[in-house]
Amino acid sequence: MSHLTPFTSHGLRTTAPEPELLRRLARIKAVLFDWDGVFNDGFKDAEGGSPFSEVGSMGVNLLRFALWLRNGALPKAAIITGQHNPYAERFAQREKLHGVYMGFTNKPEAFDAFLKQHDLKADEVAFFFDDVLDLPVAARCGLRVMIGGPVTTWLVEQAIARGEVDLVTANGGGANGLREATDAVMVLLGVGRDVLAHRTGYTGTYQRYLAERQAVVPEVVRHAR
Repeated sequence: MSHLTPFTSHGLRTTAPEPELLRRLARIKAVLFDWDGVFNDGFKDAEGGSPFSEVGSMGVNLLRFALWLRNGALPKAAIITGQHNPYAERFAQREKLHGVYMGFTNKPEAFDAFLKQHDLKADEVAFFFDDVLDLPVAARCGLRVMIGGPVTTWLVEQAIARGEVDLVTANGGGANGLREATDAVMVLLGVGRDVLAHRTGYTGTYQRYLAERQAVVPEVVRHAR
């Protein structure tokens, strides 16, 4: 049985056989997230802010821990968003991401800065995204995970046809599709049970990971408009 059967049986879509997904995943050293429509349903307040779910937050942490277990090193992690969003900055500071790039309507510009800052190749990045402006970055990344939903069915099909997505969630951002995505990638890594055992037991292994994570000083990059 495929590692992803618990997810595909509930609507997760894959565009490549599992061996190809595993080949792509083997190179991943970093995780990159769009914000609006990924951590939330995309609605904004008057100041352009949009919140996040603790369900998604836990998923991001577990995935980072899973990659730490697999690679023996803390994966680089960042957010790229077109808005100057205080919620995204707060999340990056609280969760000790390596960076948050705000105000980048041309997202490849932020992506290139992220790669240069951390000496990464594009195919070493897993990207979680949901919409049109993300596709130029998704086209370059090693693993592309699209947060799906009924309203973006046409766009999903276009992204698949263009070869810019590997996994598409059944749930949208407002329905915790990010958690579906992070759990699916974690399980595909083959360390899901180990992650649960260490996290629920708050073992020495998890505490070493957490100490490394908490030592990160997030870089906040604001694009001047």
